[in-house]
Amino acid sequence: MESRRRSRRLSRKFGLSYPVSFGERVYSFLAPILAVAVILIALKYVSGLPVVSASGASPYLIGRAIAATLGRLLVGYALAFVVSIPLAVWVNDNPLIERLLLPLFDVIQSVPVLAFFPIIIIFFIGFGFLNGAAVFIIFLSMLWNIVFNLVGGLREIPDDLKSAAKIFGLKGFAFVRRLLLPAAVPYLVTGSILAWAQGWNIIIVAEVLHTYIPHGTTSQDLFGVGSLLVRATSSGQNGLFILTIFSLVGFIAFFNLFVWQKLLRYAERFKFE
Repeated sequence: MESRRRSRRLSRKFGLSYPVSFGERVYSFLAPILAVAVILIALKYVSGLPVVSASGASPYLIGRAIAATLGRLLVGYALAFVVSIPLAVWVNDNPLIERLLLPLFDVIQSVPVLAFFPIIIIFFIGFGFLNGAAVFIIFLSMLWNIVFNLVGGLREIPDDLKSAAKIFGLKGFAFVRRLLLPAAVPYLVTGSILAWAQGWNIIIVAEVLHTYIPHGTTSQDLFGVGSLLVRATSSGQNGLFILTIFSLVGFIAFFNLFVWQKLLRYAERFKFE
């Protein structure tokens, strides 16, 4: 109880707004559970879909393709999100690690992600898990957007706020959970938006796998909106291509409006006054 009073006094003193209402506490408890459930269902769904078919400009076909692609993006984003937070906190807390890892991260980010793709595909072919290759390349393309935004955001926390938090007894995981992560929420949202944009850009390559498989055939492509666009182009189905493009643009606009815009407004609560 005393630690809770201290954190509330700390948040009021420095102009930070933290989730304290009952509804927000329930949401913060249920959201991770629901997110994990959605990711597991999506992974099972995309793993069981057949290879791409371009037989007719069916809205049902396009809907299934967008759902399959969204499932891969969700899994890749979840992995990037989980990995990026400890990496950013580690770099922020240790000057030696920062000097060693940040240049390394910058070099890895500068290397085109497609340079790793043939090696990744060959590795996952050995396990018969081509969806894993697509998810891993999406993960790599998303990761650094979140990491670098988080590192930059953690550096913006005033030193006097960090000192005050330690005076009030916030150490270790409590320090990360009550100060670093809430203060980094705006940068997490910004990094996530950039990461998803990168994911949408790479999805066509991630789903059209036969190009990178030795003696590969189109039957090894993954069912999704990216491979559907490629197959529609190669088979001359202009109607399917145009309908898929418009459906994809509409879905991305819907996702941006009802997910990212709301999260951006919510993240304003965590900015320093």
